Amino acid sequence: MDRVSLILVILGSLNWACVGLFNFNFVDYTFGAGSALSRVIYTVVGIAGIWCISLLFRDRHNTVEDM
Repeated sequence: MDRVSLILVILGSLNWACVGLFNFNFVDYTFGAGSALSRVIYTVVGIAGIWCISLLFRDRHNTVEDM
């Protein structure tokens, strides 16, 4: 779940970078601005971002067993 959330957050940030740099919204272009599918994608990426907040507060110890 952590990796999936992180991937979604990275993809969302790349979309926002395209909006900021080129005034191009990949999600709206692909699925239609304001469409139900676009709203679902934005919602899923937003939930992934909320999930990734939990990564900041977890204790992670890298050991041989984790690899």
